Amino acid sequence: MVAIIDYDAGNIKSVEKALIHLGAEVCVTRDPALILQADHVILPGVGAFGDAMQKLREYQLVEVIRQVADRNTPLLGICLGLQLFFESSEESPEAEGLGICKGKICRIPQDTGLKIPHIGWNSLDYPNPGRLFAGIPEGRFVYFVHSYYLEASDQKIVTATCDYGVKIQASVEQGNVFACQFHPEKSSDTGLQILENFLKIS
Repeated sequence: MVAIIDYDAGNIKSVEKALIHLGAEVCVTRDPALILQADHVILPGVGAFGDAMQKLREYQLVEVIRQVADRNTPLLGICLGLQLFFESSEESPEAEGLGICKGKICRIPQDTGLKIPHIGWNSLDYPNPGRLFAGIPEGRFVYFVHSYYLEASDQKIVTATCDYGVKIQASVEQGNVFACQFHPEKSSDTGLQILENFLKIS
């Protein structure tokens, strides 16, 4: 069973729909017991870093998510979910992230001449091998919607990047913790293959 963590963030329905299309048994929940029983856990999200952390605290999900990571249960963060896995964000300097991974979230520079938020399709490069991208060649396009990007402390966890004025760290893998800044559920066949690869991880 795949648990999608419901903390009032956007984009949960499209993730659920994609997983059901792949034949997964899906539960959208904020029940700690169900989350901890799941074979795979996904933290999706569209919204602001500080508001999201406040909701996770309000629903008493911060320690639950950390337990999922500690138990080595495959855990996937999507978009805002990726950002929440890290320690801090320039979007909400007062808010402490989950701290599962080391690094910070920075605003995409406004002096690049490119539109912010970054909305659209970009191709991926693979600086390090990543299990999410098994069978997916470099150069495939995925769909982004974001104004902030990751600067991971350990470059070895970065498994995919793209360029948008700056080098965007588009995906990470640390043990059985995975995250994508882009939206696999909105990234056509490539995105579905990424989600399918995640479901195969044990």
